[in-house]
Amino acid sequence: MDFGRLITAMVTPFDGQGEVAWDQIPVLIDMLIEQRTESIVVFGTTGESPTLTDEEKIRLLEIAVRHANGRCGIIAGTGSNDTHHSIELTKAAEKAGADGVLLVVPYYNRPNQDGLYAHFAAIAQATSLPVMLYNVPSRTASNLEGETTLRLAQLPNIVAVKECAPADQVAYIASRAPEGFRVYSGDDAASLPALSVGAYGIVSVASHVVGTKMSEMLAAHVSGSASEATRIYHSLLPVFKGLFSCPHPVPNPVAVKYALTLRGYQVGGVRLPLVDATEEEKTYIERFMADFT
Repeated sequence: MDFGRLITAMVTPFDGQGEVAWDQIPVLIDMLIEQRTESIVVFGTTGESPTLTDEEKIRLLEIAVRHANGRCGIIAGTGSNDTHHSIELTKAAEKAGADGVLLVVPYYNRPNQDGLYAHFAAIAQATSLPVMLYNVPSRTASNLEGETTLRLAQLPNIVAVKECAPADQVAYIASRAPEGFRVYSGDDAASLPALSVGAYGIVSVASHVVGTKMSEMLAAHVSGSASEATRIYHSLLPVFKGLFSCPHPVPNPVAVKYALTLRGYQVGGVRLPLVDATEEEKTYIERFMADFT
């Protein structure tokens, strides 16, 4: 499965009572495909996976697979800090038709590198789906070190990593990975720097609202037009930064959900323990989004 260069970690739409707005999932998928997203992650961090039940996740996945109908890849965020549960959810995702799975580094219990290897290897060996690892030390309090990623890359169906570590780790993995193993930036603001040291693509939040421009940036980079890629990147920085600090840090996906409502999409608010944007935050989001209407 070729996930493509631009992947969107999709929000989960909720209604006014905080229940999943099932009828809005196809609307979001169509919009993201129009914005040139090549694959979509459902129930990742941006999709508020910690507060979705397994039943909600599988129903969401089934709707996404059916509606996408091959127009884009559908990747299920089946990782957790419980290896057994991750295996069971991964098996359910495979049965539901997912094109791949995204497996986050286990959080809170903080396994060492041998534990991380064993965790990911056990899940990968339980499925025939392609696996993308997800290293996000700011959330998990553990870093999947480059050497461990490279060990895991030797397993036949571990095909990629979504990397949120500094650029030197991105470069280390990209320069030593086996042929066909792909590194994706998991941080919009670090996207072009990561591409410049060997990343293949981006798993993005901002692509909900500036996906077409991000696709143009990727195309410019791939074609060797560094100055054009840099120009587009600079123009998008207010969105990349604003969606995570408006005007002070806010947890994802609070800002992007409000930005989507400004575009007329009925994605609702967030589930506790997250809370919706304050009036000050909404005003800030409205200001930087005004340049991208």
